[in-house]
Amino acid sequence: MFASVLIANRGEIAVRIARTARRLGMRTIAVYSEADRNALHVRCCDEAHAIGPSPARASYLVIERLIEAARLSKADCIHPGYGFLSENPAFAEACAVAGIVFVGPPPEAIRAMGLKDRAKALMEQAGIPIVPGYHGDRQESGFLKQKAYEIGYPVLIKPSAGGGGKGMRRVDKHAEFDEALQSAMREAYSAFGDRRVLIEKFVTAPRHIEIQIFADGHGNVVHLNERDCSLQRRHQKVIEEAPAPGMTDELRAIMGRAAIAAAKAVGYIGAGTVEFIVDGTGALRSDGFWFMEMNTRLQVEHPVTEAVTGLDLVEWQFRIAAGESLPLPQKKIALDGHAIEARIYAEDPERGFLPSTGKILALDLPVGEGIRIDRGIDVGGEVTSHYDPMIGKVIAHGRTRAHALDRLAGALDRTAIAGPRTNLAFLSALCRDDDFRSGRFDTGFIDRNMGALGAIPREVDTAAAALGARNLIKRENARIHALVDRDEDTPLSPWDATDAFQLSGPRMLAVPIVVDGKPMAAQMTYGGAEPALTVGDTEPDLNALTIEAADAVHVLRHGRQTVVRLADMSSIDFDHADGDGSVRAPMHGKVLALLVEKGEKVAKGHRVAVIEAMKMEHALVAPCDGVVATIAVRAGSQIAEGAKVLIIEPESND
Repeated sequence: MFASVLIANRGEIAVRIARTARRLGMRTIAVYSEADRNALHVRCCDEAHAIGPSPARASYLVIERLIEAARLSKADCIHPGYGFLSENPAFAEACAVAGIVFVGPPPEAIRAMGLKDRAKALMEQAGIPIVPGYHGDRQESGFLKQKAYEIGYPVLIKPSAGGGGKGMRRVDKHAEFDEALQSAMREAYSAFGDRRVLIEKFVTAPRHIEIQIFADGHGNVVHLNERDCSLQRRHQKVIEEAPAPGMTDELRAIMGRAAIAAAKAVGYIGAGTVEFIVDGTGALRSDGFWFMEMNTRLQVEHPVTEAVTGLDLVEWQFRIAAGESLPLPQKKIALDGHAIEARIYAEDPERGFLPSTGKILALDLPVGEGIRIDRGIDVGGEVTSHYDPMIGKVIAHGRTRAHALDRLAGALDRTAIAGPRTNLAFLSALCRDDDFRSGRFDTGFIDRNMGALGAIPREVDTAAAALGARNLIKRENARIHALVDRDEDTPLSPWDATDAFQLSGPRMLAVPIVVDGKPMAAQMTYGGAEPALTVGDTEPDLNALTIEAADAVHVLRHGRQTVVRLADMSSIDFDHADGDGSVRAPMHGKVLALLVEKGEKVAKGHRVAVIEAMKMEHALVAPCDGVVATIAVRAGSQIAEGAKVLIIEPESND
């Protein structure tokens, strides 16, 4: 076994790899960018080395800096985790040249499976069914558009390199193809440095089922059963589980043999995942699955396989990389109970799942029987626009699927995160959805059920807002008492403005507040021992959790976060107080493109700018008909959440 490992990654996967490495007696070596100087993965390792500026392209994706860090630390091996350089054959080759073991498959296998078009050609030669489509080298937009027409809509545009859903676009109409293609190519280049794409037929009601495989350097290959990853949004997995609902022993064996054949076709060694698209219109069938791609690395969802097999997949990776044989033969690999994983993201489901950035003010994660937490951040850590917005994962294991779902839902309910917005309430709603619990779902399930899952704009939680306002007003009163050097138990003068004193009628005071960026008012009614406070006729929910910040109170209630501030009248933009013509950045990011010019007429809904955050593109649209009056940013510039992008003067009704 190795004596030391450099972990060429960050976040929860770096923490998770370090955990197994320490158990095996290995010295753990972290790397970090400027943004991650104080990150959890750095503190979890025995030593750490700086590798460059915050952007991944200047740090975690620079092969030379990682190899130099490994040399300086005298690392025996490098574990790439997932993402970043984990599927980069040049990185594996650089490790070999430096005399450092790469904990992953051979460069030739990565190269063979890393490009989806070539991988599909190999699988077709091996007799494994593939989805109809175009997987060739020609990349002219007109040619690809013609191929999409021949395949028949709807189609999927997919990057030839990479994974994780980045750069994927579903196209339903021929007229929408050109714009989708350009967006897909830009996003693919940003994420993987490769613009090439392939075109595939979109399978109706598809299920996404993948097979975990392991191969050693002695010719042995096994599969560790399957995972169902069908609950997706924008092709990003949200909830994964093992085993797949509706899977039979016979079909598991058939798909397992296909996955093993795929691995053998490229001389695979190490951990890998063979992903299949499965017809989900009825019962799963042996003639209803097609090869999609192979991920030549560990997967984000590997904990559910660990839960049902009782194995440590990272330990298997280390042992195989060290030249050992597979620890178990196929017949001894268990399948015990059911496991489900939910990915907690810093994003806002009520605003189109926009990434949310900022400092973690509070983090309370559940513990209990059958619950596992994998995280890469703690209180005081910051979610930035430079990297994936995943905060961590909650994994539940139970006797049955229903038991595991109940445990997961309960664990999500007990999770409290303040600072960036999260998808906690959305995940909890998924776990409790009757159709999902009954196994009636496919990859389009989330898109079809946004409203029922709470992933649409919702009214302000006035009970949470009232509690936040109550805390803020108490805090402000305490400040006033301190300023006038008075004991807090001594009543203020009846002439003091905070008491809403008047000569007749009920004493009432409207306190201006800002709730999730919207101006509102808290109504204070005096007359009893303490004033009564309401927001929109709703009293505070005293059972909600509050977290105090310097200028705000964060209220967590039913998985939703409500941020309440006292209004600062000096900061109001009176020229655009109604917000009709102001277009602002919905998240921290980079202005990728400005699509209009000053003086240009636009219609409501017209795309006016594109912002890139966390390697994903987000289009900004005109909120009204009008003329572009002001452009406040330049293409290529960084922009903060809430910053003004441009102003549209609404058309006059005269």
